[in-house]
Amino acid sequence: MTSTVPTAFHADAVPQAPEDPLFGLMAAFRKDTFENKVDLGIGAYRDNNAKPWVLPVVKKADEILRNDPNLNHEYLPIAGLPDFTSASQKLILGADSPAIKEKRVTSLQTISGTGAVHLGALFLSKFYHPNTKRAVYFSNPTWVNHHQIFSNVHLPHHTYPYFSTKTKGLDFEGMIGAIEKAPEGNIILLHACAHNPTGVDPTQEQWKEICKVMQAKKQFPFFDCAYQGFASGDLNKDAWAVRHFVDQGFELCIAQSYAKNFGLYGERAGCFHFVTGPSPDAENTIPRIASQLAILQRSEISNPPAYGARIASLVLNDAELFAEWEDNLRTMSGRIIDMRNTLRSKLEELGTPGTWNHITDQIGMFSFTGLTEKQVLKIREDAHVYMTKNGRISMAGLNTHNIEYFAKAVDKAVRET
Repeated sequence: MTSTVPTAFHADAVPQAPEDPLFGLMAAFRKDTFENKVDLGIGAYRDNNAKPWVLPVVKKADEILRNDPNLNHEYLPIAGLPDFTSASQKLILGADSPAIKEKRVTSLQTISGTGAVHLGALFLSKFYHPNTKRAVYFSNPTWVNHHQIFSNVHLPHHTYPYFSTKTKGLDFEGMIGAIEKAPEGNIILLHACAHNPTGVDPTQEQWKEICKVMQAKKQFPFFDCAYQGFASGDLNKDAWAVRHFVDQGFELCIAQSYAKNFGLYGERAGCFHFVTGPSPDAENTIPRIASQLAILQRSEISNPPAYGARIASLVLNDAELFAEWEDNLRTMSGRIIDMRNTLRSKLEELGTPGTWNHITDQIGMFSFTGLTEKQVLKIREDAHVYMTKNGRISMAGLNTHNIEYFAKAVDKAVRET
């Protein structure tokens, strides 16, 4: 009989990690046997019957792929499918972007937006050293995964004010003030559109002011773009902030996801873009940056997955399919806007205490309702409606069959707590 050897990975060395709150919420929803339960936690689009929606244009692209006699399962290049990355550049920066024309952009296909954020964070951690106080600044709140991704690459992070609990809109003065006070050269992470989790975006005039302040402080913009076209239904409008910063000569990077706007959640299609400023040595700078990004990518995933990128590439590079995709985007964003209008109307009809204009002022998949944790838990207990404790709801989880039920549950909780 062999003697037992204690593990080197005891509880002090490897403590039990807490469960991811969002996936824990999903598990609790699945276990609930109540017939009229409502899932407002998941960050994925649902149709009016609360079912996942495969975009019609994705079905067409899938059919084209399956019937391609030359389709194989060979490795993609380290940087990904070239037709996909070049089309992704044009989508986010604009086909007439001076950065593309002047060859000041390098792009790598990534494991969706999460992989793009990670690759950018890893690159900046290794190569960006503007001063001894280098750090990244997130909006308060931000997508919860931002904190873990940047912590993993040992980049310290701080926050800037963003959401006003008073107005349930943007705390613009607080945001600008914090960016002005941040040390020169720091990384400012910005949500390109449809801010997650609040649904609150700056106006174009506010973006211009943010841009001026960041220019004055020589700060580095890192745009996270997960909802282009999904927010407003207009691809160009949703990319406006990114393009404005590029036009102003910033050196910056962009994490781009195709999970939401193509419905390719499980296929993990994304892209990372690095844009240098319009300096005389820009064409020499980009190949050096591209070479180091390729080494980082090689050591982590070797090659990105092909299927999702092939689907997106087919659509992005075909005028007829692209037009159909735009129509699909308008269908998704339009349904969410309808749900916003209906929810606000129903709460106002019920006379629910408080103001509810923020429901329609916000944009994109998520809404910060302003509900307290106590109210959220009461709604879950009484009505079997599942949302995150901070009061964020996925508007895509609402439909014509459950929206009145939800509005009444909110009304009851607000009145009783």
